[in-house]
Amino acid sequence: MAALVSGDLAARVASVRERVAAACSRGRRMPDGVRVVAVAKRMPAALVREAATAGIDIIGENYLQEAQAKRDELADVPRIEWHFIGRVQRNKAARLADFALVHSIADLGIATALDRAAAARALRVSVLLQVNLSGETTKDGATAADLPKLLEDIRGLAHLRVVGLMTMPPPLPAEEVRPMFAALRELRDRQEASVELRELSMGMSADFEVAIEEGASLVRVGTAIFGPRPTAQ
Repeated sequence: MAALVSGDLAARVASVRERVAAACSRGRRMPDGVRVVAVAKRMPAALVREAATAGIDIIGENYLQEAQAKRDELADVPRIEWHFIGRVQRNKAARLADFALVHSIADLGIATALDRAAAARALRVSVLLQVNLSGETTKDGATAADLPKLLEDIRGLAHLRVVGLMTMPPPLPAEEVRPMFAALRELRDRQEASVELRELSMGMSADFEVAIEEGASLVRVGTAIFGPRPTAQ
């Protein structure tokens, strides 16, 4: 089914692409090295369809039930690549095996559960390891010190492929979180076989330009594309 695209949404998508290109220029990077993950949490499937028509090809979802409903409704839009960006619960890991990328693997137990689910379906799942650089107790993720061991352990799982790292800084002004973005890039570069960790998922609507300047390859952008998020029911 074809979708008409509202002028506001098309303009927001164009603006985000221009901002990505400008940030790449400042960081002396090629724009094709950065991909935009449009965060569709609580956004209706019809709006996601419009975004796809406007050129968005990666959709990030936080909640499994909501994601599945949208994927079913948008099954006729084959160009969408679905990423799971929310907190992974061990008892729901089996339902993540067919996402193109899981951004938020925070510990070995969750990784093992996802590996079993992927093995049962003869799949190999690409994942990012979440790193908690802020020390916030409300956020999941390995510490910088624990990351090498976690990488080693998860690389031993036959049905997962670790392709990079992810972090979520605290909600501070962009320049104040720049050091955290730089720290994730530097941490990645210090790991054994760091060339395999090509993806850095960091930066959201308020700070994605700074994240790109510091090396992000995936930026998770919600309100800058879709507008204000509907209030939860």
